[in-house]
Amino acid sequence: MYYSYFPYPAQYREDPVLIQNLQKAINGEFSAVQCYRRLAELAHPADVRKQIEEIRRDEIRHLRDFSSLYGAITGKHIMPKQTEKCPDTFTRGLDAAFKDEQKTVDFYLRAAEETSNVKAKGIFTRAARDEQNHAVWFLYYLMDR
Repeated sequence: MYYSYFPYPAQYREDPVLIQNLQKAINGEFSAVQCYRRLAELAHPADVRKQIEEIRRDEIRHLRDFSSLYGAITGKHIMPKQTEKCPDTFTRGLDAAFKDEQKTVDFYLRAAEETSNVKAKGIFTRAARDEQNHAVWFLYYLMDR
């Protein structure tokens, strides 16, 4: 009896749009994890730092979810790349984070619509909801400056 290594049918393994969207999501989440570490270090007072660290934990979860799905579909491990430079001040970091989160919401919702893979659709949709919530926090802190 033959057992496939891949838990997903060939139609998903051969879906270049889904694979490309997962690669972009993985690199974006990896970049956010790196930059939000720096942003949390620059944050004062402690409650702001705590909220940014919570957002960073969400981004780590997204990175793990997207990476796991990518591995399940392709049978390969992906090494994420930091695709964006982290801003060097708290205010610039907030501005960049807000804009990035908003763009990411649009990208994730589009990616969810573009796939018939139910698991991918759910992961992209959940991540989009989280990203929108993150954008609200970043905007709140930006307006409080």
